[in-house]
Amino acid sequence: MESELKDLNSKPPNGKAVRDDTPLLKSHSSADTLPEMEKKFAAFVRRDVYGTMGRGELPAKEKLLLGFALVTLLPIRVVLAFTVLVFYYLICRVFTLFSAPNREEEQEDYAHMSGWRRTVIVSCGRALSRFMLFIFGFYWIPESIYTSQKEDKCQPEELERPGVIISNHVSHLDILYHMSSSFPSFVAKRSVARLPLVGLISKCLGCVYVQRESKSSDFKGVSAVVTDRIREAYQNESAPLMMLFPGYHPFLFF
Repeated sequence: MESELKDLNSKPPNGKAVRDDTPLLKSHSSADTLPEMEKKFAAFVRRDVYGTMGRGELPAKEKLLLGFALVTLLPIRVVLAFTVLVFYYLICRVFTLFSAPNREEEQEDYAHMSGWRRTVIVSCGRALSRFMLFIFGFYWIPESIYTSQKEDKCQPEELERPGVIISNHVSHLDILYHMSSSFPSFVAKRSVARLPLVGLISKCLGCVYVQRESKSSDFKGVSAVVTDRIREAYQNESAPLMMLFPGYHPFLFF
C-alpha cells in the first residue's frame, strides 16, 4: 500500500508536470460513430435549424429576418397564445363550476371527473394545445416509431393500454405536445396550482403536486399517489395517463 501511494505521489522527472489531455468521458467503443449514436439514442437527437442547441453562426440575411419577426410576428403570437390560454381557462372554469376537486392525500385536481364534462375538457384541451403549437411555429410534427425485429415478434397484435408515458424533457413545449397527443397528468410543483389561468388548467389535467423543498417522506407519499394513478389509468380507459420525466422527477424512480 505504501509503495502504491509513493508511486501516485511521485513527481515526473525533471520536475515538469505532464499534462493529461485524455478526455474524462471517453467512449469505450471506438466504433460508435455519430450516425450510430443518433440511431441508438434517436429520442434524444436534436436537429435545430440554427445549429447545435441553436448556437450556430447565423448569416446576415437570417439575422435580418429574425429582427423583422421580432417586431412583427412575435407580438402577434403572444396575443394569440394568450387568447387561447384565456379561452381554455374559461372552458375549464365553466365545466368545473359545480364540481368539487379531489383533495385526498394533500392533492387538488379534477382527474376523477368523468362523463361529458370530462370529454369536453379533454377534447378542447387537445385541440387548443395543438393550435397553440401551430401559433408557436410547429406547423407539422412528424412522429416516428422505432421497433426492433425481436420486439415485433414478441408483441401481441393489439397492444394493451399503457398507464404511464416516460418522456425526455427538453422544454416547456413538450407539455403542449403531450397535451395535444394524449392529455396526460403531470408531476408539477405545488406552486403551479396557485398560478392564474394555468393553475386551474393543471387541476383539470389531474396534475400531482409536490413540494420539492420538503422532506423525502413527502416524496414517498407523492410516489404512492403516482403509482395509484398509473394503476388506475391502466385499468380504466377514462382515467388520464400519467406523464413522467425521468431527468426532472428522479425521486419517483427510486
